[in-house]
Amino acid sequence: MKRFLSSIATLLIVLVFTIGTLYAEVKLPAIFGDNMVLQQQTKAAIWGTASKNATVKVTTSWNNKIYSCRAGSDGNWKLKVATPIAGGPYEITISDGKSLKLKNVLIGEVWVCSGQSNMEMPMRGLRSQPVIGSAEAIALSSNPNIRLFTVKKTSSLEPLDDVTGDWQLCTPGNVYGFSATAYYFGLMLHKVLNVPVGLIHSSWGGSRIEPWISENGLKNFDWVKLPEKKPVENLSIQTPTVLFNAMINPIVGYGMRGAIWYQGESNRREPKEYVKLMTGLIENWRSIWGIGEFPFYYIQIAPYDYGQPEISSAYLREAQLKASTSLPNIGMACIMDLGEKNIIHPSNKEAGSNRLAYLALEKTYGIKGIYGQSPVFKEMKVSGGVARLTFDHAVTGLTSFGKELSCFELAGADKRFFPAKASIVGPEIVLMSLSVTQPVAVRYAFKDFVVGDLYGVTGMPVSSFRSDDWDQ
Repeated sequence: MKRFLSSIATLLIVLVFTIGTLYAEVKLPAIFGDNMVLQQQTKAAIWGTASKNATVKVTTSWNNKIYSCRAGSDGNWKLKVATPIAGGPYEITISDGKSLKLKNVLIGEVWVCSGQSNMEMPMRGLRSQPVIGSAEAIALSSNPNIRLFTVKKTSSLEPLDDVTGDWQLCTPGNVYGFSATAYYFGLMLHKVLNVPVGLIHSSWGGSRIEPWISENGLKNFDWVKLPEKKPVENLSIQTPTVLFNAMINPIVGYGMRGAIWYQGESNRREPKEYVKLMTGLIENWRSIWGIGEFPFYYIQIAPYDYGQPEISSAYLREAQLKASTSLPNIGMACIMDLGEKNIIHPSNKEAGSNRLAYLALEKTYGIKGIYGQSPVFKEMKVSGGVARLTFDHAVTGLTSFGKELSCFELAGADKRFFPAKASIVGPEIVLMSLSVTQPVAVRYAFKDFVVGDLYGVTGMPVSSFRSDDWDQ
């Protein structure tokens, strides 16, 4: 009898274990949850884990369609659902025998927002460093059609499968600690497009660009030393690949429209390399996301007095300007007029973010009448000691808003630059200097800290630039 009862007990344990395995609860990465936004009118990927070899069914309430796939022997599964035009809220039910329901899901426009401290800087500001107008913006921020997701900071030598974070509603309490650049960007998109907007914020103050690129993405840059895959105490966030592995890789494949980026200060000593790395990061993310050449827009770093005259941050700004034409479907927002001499985090985050949004509204969403591109120096012609400059993207001309232009310099063959008197004449800038009788080179606002004063008539400032390629 004892042996019989023992056998029955064993059988029951096996049955319980088997049933539990067959109907294990479906688990999703943190990026999928209540309040999330899925990219509209696309095939949006959803993935997670379930019991091995189980059939996973996903039901979407906007069309009551059932999608199914089979989990692998490791329990991993992935499928894509067709999303409609923007709207909601909806529900998504996921089951392999036991149901998991995602509620209050919106369909709209999703953007990934990354970089270093100027992207990380929250609406509440940093110690002794405010965000202009944030008190009112936070107070008025309640909006059921904007959703916020912040990836918790972490690093890893190996690619991770999940992040820590959750989709939050757009309320004053949540906006208070959210990225100001990302929030203002999303707010402008929502105002103009009148659709739900999802913002995925993943940044880390002080980080270089190399940590945000995958191992495969860095193999083309022979000066970048890839880390050894061995345990390290106090892993530096400057180690190549480690922020991509931990804070980007887990969300790769999530349906989105595009990405915005605000970084560069920590790489300012290597401007020549940065041009290639900036291009490499975009190509890397596009390659692994698998949704084509998605839009990628970034903010040029602002002028700031770094107090280290051996290298000017103007060279990094130049690198960012060069990178802006290196690939299709990218763009750079210039903030030459927003820098602060002694604060590296410009307080007027709204203006810079709006310029990013104008690029997206013009180039990605094709809205007529919006011009987000700044005029870009084209060429210099010299005649009789007078230099004439022409520009691309000066849609309706140039302006200084009535102020005297003060940031131009001219140099002769001796490579010595002197201040130049500048005037706007039609579509051109006309320059002359009593100290330079035969100009051969021009520079505009090409200093560590300077307040730019040249704009396109549409209000977009002109980046610092130079016509020469001299070392100094």
